[in-house]
Amino acid sequence: MPKTSSPSAAERKLFLVDGSALAYRSHFAFSRNPLTNSRGEQTGATFGFVRGLLKMIDDEKPTHVAVVFDTPEPTFRHKAYKEYKATRQKMPPDLVAQLPKIRAFTEALGGHLLEMPGYEADDVMGTLAQQGSDADMQVFLFSGDKDFMQLVTEKILIYYTGRSDEPQILDAAGVKEKMGVLPDQIIDYLALLGDTSDNVPGVPKVGEKTAIELLETFGSLEGVLANADKVKRAAVRESLKANVEQARLSQQLVTIDTHVPLAIKMEELEYRGPNNQAASALCREFEFNSLLARFTEAAPMISVNYQLVDTPEQVQALLAKLKSVSCFAFDTETTAADPLRAELVGMSFAFEEGNAYYVPVAPPLLENDLSDFVLEDAAGKRDFSLKKIFQPLLEDAHAKKCGQNTKYDQLVLARYGVTIRGADFDTMIASYVLNPGNRQHNLDLLCLEQFNYKKIPTSELIGTGKKQKTMREVTPAEVARYAGEDADFTFRLYRHFEPKLRAAGLYELFETMEMPLVEVLRAMEWEGIALDLPFLKNMSAELEAKLGQLMAEIYELAGEEFNLNSPAQLSKILFEKLKLPRKKRTKTGGSSTDADVLEELAHHHAMPAKLLDYRELAKLKSTYVDALPQMVNPFTGRLHTSYNQTVAATGRLSSSDPNLQNIPIRTELGRQIRRAFIPRKKGWLLLDADYSQIELRLVAHLAQDANMIEAFRNDEDIHSATSSRIFNVPMSEMTPDIRRRAKEINFGIIYGMGAYGLSKRLGISVDEAQQFITSYFVQYPGVNAFMAGTIADAHKNGYVTTMFNRRRYLPDIHSDNQRVREAAERVAINTPIQGSAADLIKIAMLNIHRRLLKENLQAKMILQVHDELVFEAPENEIEKLRALVIEEMSGAVHLDVPIKVEAGVGENWLEAH
Repeated sequence: MPKTSSPSAAERKLFLVDGSALAYRSHFAFSRNPLTNSRGEQTGATFGFVRGLLKMIDDEKPTHVAVVFDTPEPTFRHKAYKEYKATRQKMPPDLVAQLPKIRAFTEALGGHLLEMPGYEADDVMGTLAQQGSDADMQVFLFSGDKDFMQLVTEKILIYYTGRSDEPQILDAAGVKEKMGVLPDQIIDYLALLGDTSDNVPGVPKVGEKTAIELLETFGSLEGVLANADKVKRAAVRESLKANVEQARLSQQLVTIDTHVPLAIKMEELEYRGPNNQAASALCREFEFNSLLARFTEAAPMISVNYQLVDTPEQVQALLAKLKSVSCFAFDTETTAADPLRAELVGMSFAFEEGNAYYVPVAPPLLENDLSDFVLEDAAGKRDFSLKKIFQPLLEDAHAKKCGQNTKYDQLVLARYGVTIRGADFDTMIASYVLNPGNRQHNLDLLCLEQFNYKKIPTSELIGTGKKQKTMREVTPAEVARYAGEDADFTFRLYRHFEPKLRAAGLYELFETMEMPLVEVLRAMEWEGIALDLPFLKNMSAELEAKLGQLMAEIYELAGEEFNLNSPAQLSKILFEKLKLPRKKRTKTGGSSTDADVLEELAHHHAMPAKLLDYRELAKLKSTYVDALPQMVNPFTGRLHTSYNQTVAATGRLSSSDPNLQNIPIRTELGRQIRRAFIPRKKGWLLLDADYSQIELRLVAHLAQDANMIEAFRNDEDIHSATSSRIFNVPMSEMTPDIRRRAKEINFGIIYGMGAYGLSKRLGISVDEAQQFITSYFVQYPGVNAFMAGTIADAHKNGYVTTMFNRRRYLPDIHSDNQRVREAAERVAINTPIQGSAADLIKIAMLNIHRRLLKENLQAKMILQVHDELVFEAPENEIEKLRALVIEEMSGAVHLDVPIKVEAGVGENWLEAH
C-alpha cells in the first residue's frame, strides 16, 4: 500500500539485496531435504528466498528496497582476466528452473528488481549504496559476500543472516573483528589472498594471517609490493616479487565499481508493500500454504451467530436441535496438539451455515481425572454432566456427523470413555481425495482456498512461543467465536465437498476406503506399542562407547583432534593435511564433506569410512535410541505414533511423532532398534506380515506382461529371473552382484529412471545402462507398452488413476519445459503402481480390523510400515491370527499373479520380521 507520508532523511533505510547470493543460499539450504510441490518441482530455493526477504522486511521495516541479480553477459572482469570465475560450477538446473519465479516473487513482494548486463550485482549494489549514502540514507547490503565489506562506512553496513536466521549487522569495527582489517583495506586484503570461488589468483603463499600481517606492516597493497624485500619469510618474499602484476590484477578484479550508469532514481526504489493478489497467486502455484494467509485479504465480515452455550437449559435445547437434524458438524477445543495428552476444553456444533454453538467444559476435578466433563453453573458448582448429556448422541451411529480431522476428536474423547460413531464425513480427507497433490488440508487453508475466507488464527487466542498459553486459559466467550467458526466452516466444507466428490466419481473411494480407515488408524494410535526401555538404555551406552572409540580412531588417523561436526575443520583435515582429492565444491567454493564425497574418499584413506560410521551411529543414537524413550506417553506407558492419511499424493500412509516408518533396516545396528519394540505383556507375541515384492507383482498385473506373470506364477525370484533374461545367465550361475543389478533395473524402470540415473546407481557408463534398459524392454515388452500407454493417457486426461480409481492430477504433463514435463511423466508411471499398492494394504487393514472385531480376538493391529503390518496377540491366538492376516492380505484384491505374504512371529519386532 502507498505510504501516507514520506519519511525524513534520517529515517530512510535502503536495503540492497544480493538476489543471486540469496537464491544460491536458499537452494543449498534445502539441498539435503529438497522441498517439492505436488508436481514434483523443486521449490526450496524459491521458498527460502521469499522467507528471507519477508523476514528482512518484517524485522527491519525498510523504506527503500532493491533486489539485484547477476546477468549472464561477461563483465569488465572477464575481459581483464578470462579465467575469472572459470572454476565456478554451473548453476544447478533446479535453481535455474526456479529463477523466473524468484524474480516474479521479488516483484510481488514489493522489491524493485534490478540487473544490468555487463555488470555484476556487486557493482550495481555498490553504485546504489554510494548514491543512498550521498542522499543521507542508512544503507544495508543484504549479503554474506566478503567483497561488500570494502564499502562499509558509517552510512553503509553489511546485513546478513547466519544458520540461525538471526540477522547480523557489520559496521567498520565488525569488519575488523571478522576479517582482521578495516574496510579501507579489504580490497588489498582480497587482492593478496585471492578468492577460490571467483578464481581470483591473489598471491601464492599468502594466506589470511600473512595478508593481515603484511597490511598491518606496510599499510596497503602498493606498500607491500614496494617493500617486498623487507618481508622476512623467504617463500612469501619471493612470491610477492614474482607476482606483482597478478596482485594488481587481483586488486582490479575484487574492486567493486561504484559508478555503474544506472537509469534509476532513488525515489523509484521506495518500498510500497506487496501486491497481495500476485503474491497469493504465486503462493498457491508453488503450494507455499504457510505463507498464503499473509497475502489473502480478509473477507468482509459475514453475518454469523456463534452462541456460547453455558447453562443447563441451553445445553438441553442444543441437544434437542442436534437430534432433529440430518447431519451436524462437531469439533473439540483442547489443551494440546497430542490427542492422547490433551484435556477437553469445549465442544462446538453446527448444522446450518452461519450458526454455531460452543459448549465450554470445566477443568477436571482432579489432575488427570478424565472420567467426566462437566459444565460449571453460575455458582461454580460442577454437578451438570455434559458427558452424560452428549455421550449417547456422540455414540449413536445413526446420528450423522461431519468433522475436520475427526481422528483427533475421536482420540481426545476416547480418553474420557466416549466412542464417537457416525462420523462418516471428514472434510480434511474429502479435500485430500479431491486433490491429493496439495500438501496441506488444514481448516484455515481450506477456508482460504474454497471460500476466500480468512479464519481467526489460533495464535490470536493463545499467542506463540514462550508466552503461548493453553486454550483453557482463554475466556469461554473468546473461545466461542473461534470454536464456532471452526464448526460453521467445517459444515460449509461438508456441504461443498460432498457433491464435488460425487461429480468427480470419487465418492466410492472416499466412502468405502478412506473414511472407514479413520477408525482403523484411530484404534492403532490408541493402542500404541510397548518399548523395552532397559534395552534402549543399554544400547545408548554401547553406542556412546563406540562413538568414543571411533572418535579416538579418527583423531589418530587425522593426527590431531578437531570438531567432527564442523565441515570447515573436517575439510581442512581431509584436503589440506591429508591431501585427499577434492571431489565437490560447496556454494561458497569450499570442499564438500557430504556422505557421497566421503564414500569416494574412503577408497583413498581409512578416515572417511570411520567418519561415515561415526555419523551413522550418532544419528541412530540421537534420532531413535535416545529420542524414542522420551516420547513414551506418561499416561499409557506406550509409544503412540500418528498416522497421516492426507500427506502422500500416491495414497500411502505416513507416520509422525515419532516416524516409525523411517527406522533404518539396511544396517545391522539400524535393525537392532526394532528389537526394542515388544508386546504389551508377558504371554503375548508380535506378528509381522509383509507383502513380498508387491509393486512388481502389480506391474506384472497392470502391464499384462506374459514373461513377468509367468515368473511370478512359477514362484521364481523376480530379480534372478530378470538377471537371467537380461544378462543371459543361467539361474544356477546367478551371483548376488548380478541379481543386485537386476533389482536396480526392476525398480529403477518402474519409477521412471533413465539411463543416466541407472548408470549412477550401478556405477556404469550411460551407454551400458541404456543397453540394459533396452534389453529389459525386449524381455518385458508388456511393461514398455504399459508405461507408454500410461503416459499417453496422462497427456490425454491430465491425470492418472490407481486400480481403485484414486486420482492424481498432473498439471505439468503439458509443460513446454522438457525437464518439468518428463518429471510429470515419471510421476504418471509411478502413481498407478505405488498408489495401487497403497490402496491394497488399506483394503487389507480394513478387512483385518473387521475380522478381529467379528471373531472377538484380543489381538491388535498396532503398526503399519509401507507394505508391512505388525500385530500383538496372546500366544494362544498367534496361529489363528497368522492364518487370518495372510488370508486377508493375500485376498485383498484379485491379481493375475499370486499375492505373496510373509509372516513371522517373535518376542520383539526384529525377531518377528
